[in-house]
Amino acid sequence: MLEHFCECYSNLSGLILCPVLGSITPLFIPNSRIRPIRLIGLCASLITFLYSPVPRIQFDSSTAKSQFVESLRWLPYENINFYLGIDGISLFFVILTTFLIPICISVGWSGMRSYGKEYITAFLIREFLMIAVFRMLDLLLFYVFPESVLIPMFIIIGVWGSRQRKIKAAYQFFLYTLLGSLFMLLAILLILFQTGTTDLQISLTTEFSERRQIFLWIASFASFAVKVPMVPVHIWLPEAHVEAPTAGSVILAGIPLKFGTYGFLRFSIPMFPEATLCFTPFIYTLSAIAIIYTSLTTSRQIDLKKIIAYSSVAHMNLVTIGMFSPNIQGIGGSILPMLSHGLVPSALFLCVGVLYDRHKTRLVRYYGGLVSTMPNLSTIFFSFTLANMSSPGTSSFIGEFPILVGAFQRNSLVATLAALGMILGAAYSLWLYNRVVSGNLKPDFLHKFSDSNGREVSIFIPFLVGLVRMGVHPKVFPDCMHTSVSNLVQHGKFH
Repeated sequence: MLEHFCECYSNLSGLILCPVLGSITPLFIPNSRIRPIRLIGLCASLITFLYSPVPRIQFDSSTAKSQFVESLRWLPYENINFYLGIDGISLFFVILTTFLIPICISVGWSGMRSYGKEYITAFLIREFLMIAVFRMLDLLLFYVFPESVLIPMFIIIGVWGSRQRKIKAAYQFFLYTLLGSLFMLLAILLILFQTGTTDLQISLTTEFSERRQIFLWIASFASFAVKVPMVPVHIWLPEAHVEAPTAGSVILAGIPLKFGTYGFLRFSIPMFPEATLCFTPFIYTLSAIAIIYTSLTTSRQIDLKKIIAYSSVAHMNLVTIGMFSPNIQGIGGSILPMLSHGLVPSALFLCVGVLYDRHKTRLVRYYGGLVSTMPNLSTIFFSFTLANMSSPGTSSFIGEFPILVGAFQRNSLVATLAALGMILGAAYSLWLYNRVVSGNLKPDFLHKFSDSNGREVSIFIPFLVGLVRMGVHPKVFPDCMHTSVSNLVQHGKFH
């Protein structure tokens, strides 16, 4: 029975159809009937999540080829097709995407009184687009879908944002990421003119001249660097996080920040290996500066969300150091922190959301002594603080340690700076926890003291299970990814 189920549904079409159907159905229900709208959105997202691990059952980890491949003729005269598949690298990003959407819908459950069906539709359409990004094997659509994700996120920040500057933050987020991606569109058109197709598999076997590789690499870098984000094009991220609702910050930290690093893995590194080696010192320099600069900047912030946002920049730039270390330890290790980053900052934003719901402020100076009034949240917050500082036994440590090993083999100075960034990360993480949880209560600013309720704790539990599971027994992840990562290293002619 199970085998028949897998044969019928392993093509993954349901992963796209389910959120699409779930986003359309609420549009036919009046806004006054908010409960059915909530339930439809939550059920559609849960079904998609429960369905997402099914390909793992039949996944062949011994091959680096894309599996469960589907093709739909889209623009046949231009040889552009809707070409989908997954491999060891993209498999867990699809699962992470489907994991976070039910969380986001649950987080907005009580606040979904205005524009309820639009809220559900925005998140489910976003889920469909993000799943398509990680499954896409066509270069043009690999450009189209990440840019399409900007539209529902723009709406989420602009409509359900928490402050008066939310419109400015939404436009800043939209324009920064869109303008950077226009250079990648030019690169894709140039590849189309040379190869006659936008099929990623064919493009990977095409030999580009060194001069053309450099041009194409720079064009793709302009797009992916903004999405990571790398310094100095990171300004949009703290503003977007501060103005976004809690669910918006959770999904923004969890998935879209991976589009940049995933693009490097899928596009820049394997297709332009000579240019990648040429620009590796440049990437190392930018990433090392970003890690130190954002870590120091984090300790000077006064807004809880900005602290987490700047720490996210530091963690993602550590990922780029590993990604451009031409060995299995660096590239393979960079994927695990990307997955961990989908859990830890997202959970920290949830903790901040719980505090903001009660006290209506995110300024650090108003908090203190919460361990006496909110012991459950303080314990949960401490667990995620340990993960954010990459403590052994957590998901962050499992990925960041191999990155340091891989980077040290390539450049010991860069590895030392990255390790310094991890030390600074531990410093500001402990500083933040101490300021918020320890010390004396400040009743002049905080009036409503109530600990996390059952719904909030139930939302945190999957995150806790995930970060401990990855930290204590991570074997399933490298087992699935090893062949794809090894092929990436060999295909890139790294030596």
